[in-house]
Amino acid sequence: MSKVKQINLEMGLPSVEEVVGRMKNELSTAKMSGCKAAILIHGYGSTGSGGAIKPAVCKDLSNPVLVGIVKDWVAGENWQVKKTIFLATCPALKDHARRIDGNRGITVVLLK
Repeated sequence: MSKVKQINLEMGLPSVEEVVGRMKNELSTAKMSGCKAAILIHGYGSTGSGGAIKPAVCKDLSNPVLVGIVKDWVAGENWQVKKTIFLATCPALKDHARRIDGNRGITVVLLK
C-alpha cells in the first residue's frame, strides 16, 4: 500500500522562511522513504483570514527546485477538484480524505 507522510509545518510557531526550508527537507525525505503523498499541516492563520505560511507553502510547491519531488498538490479547500486523481495515485489518502476535505489549514502533495 502507498504511504502517506503527515508533516506538521506549524509546530513550534516557525517563521515563513523556516517553514519553507523544513517543507523542502521533509518532502525530499518522504520521497526517498517511498511515500507517494504528503499531508502538509500549515494552519490557516490565527486571525481566521489566512496567515503568511499557507501562501508561502503553496507558492513554493510550484518552485522549480521541487520539480523532481512534487508531482502535484492541492489545498484542502480544493480537495474535491483533484480527489479522484489523488486517490488513484495514492489510495492510502482515502484514510485521510474526511480530514482533508475543505480544510484550509492542509495542503496535500503527490510525490514523484
